Amino acid sequence: MPAAPREEIRIVVLGDELVAGVGDAKALGWVGRVAARTPHDECPVSVFQLAVPGESTADLAARWWGESSLRYGDAPAAGGDCRLVVGLGHRDAQAGLSVPRARLNLANVLDDAHSRRLPAFVVGPPPVADAETNRAVEELSRTFGDVCRRREVPYVDTFTPLATHETWLTDLASGDGLRPGQAGYGLIAWLVLHNGWYDWLGLTRP
Repeated sequence: MPAAPREEIRIVVLGDELVAGVGDAKALGWVGRVAARTPHDECPVSVFQLAVPGESTADLAARWWGESSLRYGDAPAAGGDCRLVVGLGHRDAQAGLSVPRARLNLANVLDDAHSRRLPAFVVGPPPVADAETNRAVEELSRTFGDVCRRREVPYVDTFTPLATHETWLTDLASGDGLRPGQAGYGLIAWLVLHNGWYDWLGLTRP
């Protein structure tokens, strides 16, 4: 007998304007590109983007469950396959939020998600065009990675591979220096897809 089809995977993606794909002429961002490359033949996959421009980890921690729960509905309580993706940006570095505080904010979100039986996946902050901001972003990226490792949560380091990537830097330079265009979002999507995305979902890589 053929295997019974899997139930729907419902994914909420939280973050700032990078999650919304601001600056992408194709209006896909990295989330849209990742969703398009996620197979739907094994089971339905629904992706809900909840982006707030300029959001810090403190803002994200304050709103995450109130907004996410509306998209999950009754599925978590009924044993449905609901998941959380956190896309981190630059606001903590720009606002001078301390590294320990940023660390605690992310830890609280991940611990809360774990207590609600919601598997999490974290995408770290990418580099910007400003060298001083990048020093803070790099430290935050390392810290966020450590928070995730301690909790066995998949973490995609976007900072390290993109900090000297010619296409990424060119894309930033053609815009506001903070957000990429479609080429840059494509690079983030590639990093997500090749760093545990399919394994996390339990789906076959296309």
